[in-house]
Amino acid sequence: MKIKVKVAQKQEFNKKIDTDFIRLDAFLKMNDAVQSGGHAKVVIQSGEVKVNGEVCTMRGKKLRPGDSVEFQWKIYNVI
Repeated sequence: MKIKVKVAQKQEFNKKIDTDFIRLDAFLKMNDAVQSGGHAKVVIQSGEVKVNGEVCTMRGKKLRPGDSVEFQWKIYNVI
């Protein structure tokens, strides 16, 4: 018996920032990826967030244009 599996494609979003950098937790809140700062802290520290393809557990990680954040099958690009 053969089983066909559909792999969901990741949605991609671009978000422009007006400063030199933005903290990872604030960026997730700005994109409505999380409900609050506390929620951002939990998902980041539990290893559910990737920055530039690598798991990041630092909620104060500085993101600059060109960086990408992956969380819950969505990719957010900093522009």
